[in-house]
Order: sequence, then C-alpha cells, then structure tokens
Amino acid sequence: MDNVKQITFGGGCFWCVESCFNMLNGVISAVSGYSGGHKNHPTYEEVCTGETGHAEVVQITYDADIISYEQLMDVFFFLHDPTQLNRQGNDIGTQYRSVIFYKDEEEKTRAELAVEASKKSGRWEGTYVTELSELEKFWAAEKYHQGYYNENPSQPYCSAVVGPKIQKFKKYFGELGMLKNEA
Repeated sequence: MDNVKQITFGGGCFWCVESCFNMLNGVISAVSGYSGGHKNHPTYEEVCTGETGHAEVVQITYDADIISYEQLMDVFFFLHDPTQLNRQGNDIGTQYRSVIFYKDEEEKTRAELAVEASKKSGRWEGTYVTELSELEKFWAAEKYHQGYYNENPSQPYCSAVVGPKIQKFKKYFGELGMLKNEA
C-alpha cells in the first residue's frame, strides 16, 4: 500500500457517512470527527451547540490504487444533499453543513472539479452550498461515535434515518461492485 491518502469531508450526521465509507473497497478506515471550528479538542456536546464552528466530518484513509478520489467524491455526493444549507433532512445546524476539507491547492482543485461534476450529473436540483475549506485540524470524535450504526442499529435515529440510507447506498454501490465482501 504505497498510495495511501486521506480525505476529510462533512455531509450531515457522521454516523451514516462513516458507516457507508467503511464498506467500500479500498477504504482502510473512516473515522468520525470534527473539523472547521475554533476550539481545540471539541466534544460532541459542544459541537452540537453550533458555537464551536465545527462540522461533523469523516476522515477517510484510502488506498488510491484501489479507489480514486473521484469515486470517493461520487459517494460523498450520493450520501447527502449538497443543496441544503446547514442541514441534512431533520438535522439542522452548521455542524451538519456540506463541506470538503482540502490539504493543498491540488486537492482544492480536485474538490472544485468534483463539485462541478456532481452539478453536471443532475443528481441534485438547486444551488450547491458545499463549502471548500482548508483542513487545519481534524479531531476524532468520542469513541462511542466510531462505528455507531454497527453497534446501535435499532437506536431510533439509526433505524429511521441511517439504516434506510445505508440500504440505498448498498444497493447502488453494490451493483457497481465497489463494496467489500463483508458489506
């Protein structure tokens, strides 16, 4: 694995985003966390107030020889509605914003191209509000958030929101042959 890379983005509640990315071939890990705010070591409770400026994000470590940046972006834009400002469904607040964090100018350019490709796909109607922000710091979320859906599938939010999104994801990306065997 000589071509290991990372990408960080937010697309609503990190529980379903993390769960889906961990099912993809080539993804080594997807870790729920926080980025884009002004407080060091934020807690979930602090981020939920909207006062720290952080977004709920997932940091994905992947093998670029198996899955490309563009494929990851396609999944990102499949999993959330990039036209909803500071919300995804009933999850409302700046912590649920659509955001791609980039590390350098090359990654910023690739993110801009991914946004344009998604717009051209026609998947989402309306004006895209996806932010592009430089990644300054990623803070891993508390341990209980990691793999949350897998540990709590019958929790009400998981069964009503996360579960159906995961089933839709598995159907679409499974047909494309992009899922790990155990998914």
